[in-house]
This record gives sequence, C-alpha cells and structure tokens, in this order.
Amino acid sequence: MTKLYGFTGKILHVDLTHHAINIEEPDETFYRQYPGGSLLGLYYLWQFTPKGANPLGPDNTLTLACSAPTGLPISGQSRATATCKSPSSGGIADSQAGGFWPAELKFAGFDAIVIRGASDTPVYLWIHNGKAELRDASHLWGKTTLDVDNLLKEELGDKQVEIAQIGPAGEKLSNFAAIMNMSNRAWGRTGVGTVMGSKKLKAIAVRGTNKVIPADKTAVATLAKKGAQAYPTTSASFGRYGTANTVMANNNGGGLPTNNWSSGYMEMEQAEKISGERLYDELLRGAADGQQDKQGRDTCYACIVRCKRVVESEWLNNPLIPEYGGPEYETL
Repeated sequence: MTKLYGFTGKILHVDLTHHAINIEEPDETFYRQYPGGSLLGLYYLWQFTPKGANPLGPDNTLTLACSAPTGLPISGQSRATATCKSPSSGGIADSQAGGFWPAELKFAGFDAIVIRGASDTPVYLWIHNGKAELRDASHLWGKTTLDVDNLLKEELGDKQVEIAQIGPAGEKLSNFAAIMNMSNRAWGRTGVGTVMGSKKLKAIAVRGTNKVIPADKTAVATLAKKGAQAYPTTSASFGRYGTANTVMANNNGGGLPTNNWSSGYMEMEQAEKISGERLYDELLRGAADGQQDKQGRDTCYACIVRCKRVVESEWLNNPLIPEYGGPEYETL
C-alpha cells in the first residue's frame, strides 16, 4: 500500500447495536477525494444514513473526522469535524472543535471514527495506539463533563488521555446538546451531542504515541516558523482578547447579531461591557495581579496563539470554575 503522508490510513467503524468494531484502510485515491473533516463526514453520512432516518434513531451516522494537517506542529491545525443528521434542523449537522483531542486521535492511529447503531446501555469508547474497545459507562452516566474527564483519566491511568463526551443535556436528548472535549471545547449548535446521547455513547477517550508524518518535513517547519514570525502583526490581538476580540469591530460595522439580527449593533457602552478588552482586563484568571497573559489564556495542540479564555470570577455569589474556560464571541 502507498504510504499516506499526513494521514494514518485508518478509519475506525463502531457498531453500537452489536458492540462491534472494525478498521477500514482506504487507499490514496479515497483520501484525495475525501481529504478529511467535513468531506469525510459527509461521505459516511451519505453512505450509511438512509433517507428519512430519525436523527435520534440508530440509523443516524455520527462521524468525527480529522484532516491531513491535524497533529502537525502548526498553529490552528488541531481541529476535528462532527457530522450527522441534525436533530434540531433535520438537515446536515457539521460542527468543528479544537483542543488536543483531534491531534490525539491521529496519534492514536485513526483519521476518523464512524459511529452507527445504538447501545442498549451506556458505554464509552477507549482508543489507544491503534486498538479500540467499548467499555461500560453506567458509572459515568448522569455526571458532568469535568467530573467525567477526571474519572476517566484516573480509570485509564493516564492524565494525557483526551476525552470527547456528552453531559446531562446530551443524555436527556436536548435538541442542541454539544459534544465537549477538555470540558471546554465544543462541537455545538447542531445537536451532535444529542445524537451521541441517543446512541448511549457517553465518551470517546483517546491516547496515542504515534507521529503524523508529512510529505515534506522541511516545508512544515518553514510554515510553522513563518506563522510564529507573523504572529505579532496578524494574531496578537486575537490571542490577547480571544474570539471576543471581534465584538467591537462587528458592532462598529453593524454586524453584531443583536436581538436576533434585528438591529446589528448595541449602544457603545453596552458593547464594551462584553468586549474582549473588558474580559481581558477584569475577568481572566490572574487579571487582578496583571498575570492574565500567563494564567488566563489556554491553547490547542501546537498553537502559539493561545486564544482560549480561562475565567476566574463569580456569578450570583458563586465562583466560576476555571476549567470550564470562558465566554467566546458566539456565546457573548
């Protein structure tokens, strides 16, 4: 078989109805036609989900797929796409998330996971260096994401395990439930977590020690270096203020989705209250001591931008939990 640079060359297929696991090894022609991410997810959705399928039924196919750059030392590459039939719209659900989970899936030996059927009881999927198994998750059902994250890392004996999972909303089939990884990265808005909950799949834990091999290592190193050199002029404000950095710009241009897109802007004073600048100055962890650049910014695998917020504050006299991250532009 021709060596596939950038890809592992393996797709994991999971049949939850029969608790069966198979590994597909597509050829180069397949990968050139469906080079990961949304295209790969749409391919399997088209292949395995029949017309008229109930989004919350066993016939719906849920795919989590990476692309060729995922796992390489380049900023912004650690992304995975979740694809299925959306329970909230009945159309195609296509959602993306970052973090360390996407890169870890590649290190564990797979480019994508294709999930079909539905389990009768709660289970989680454990993937480790090219091997996969389904395990009982009844002790995890009903628990929140941070608790499950800690419990599974202890159970599997490895703090570097990355976990994609659903919380109580997905279990209860809320139409817009998300799949979470690192407890604060979300495949959201389209109900992909609802579909995962309908399949009684609580979590997907991945761990690997393999490397992603590019066709041209020198070119990748050069690209990473160029990205680092360009960062001060192209991405510094994005790293400093996160996705909320765009609040003021969109408000000034009339593109803020205020009142369900009925106005396009807020009064300047109101917009400033939810801006990235206000978030940075007052709410990030370490802000009180001027240490927010060191303590209040998180990142995804191999990314120097560090745009993920870590908030340390209170709400209704209760402390916010920093591990859950902080607000992004879309939630603000």
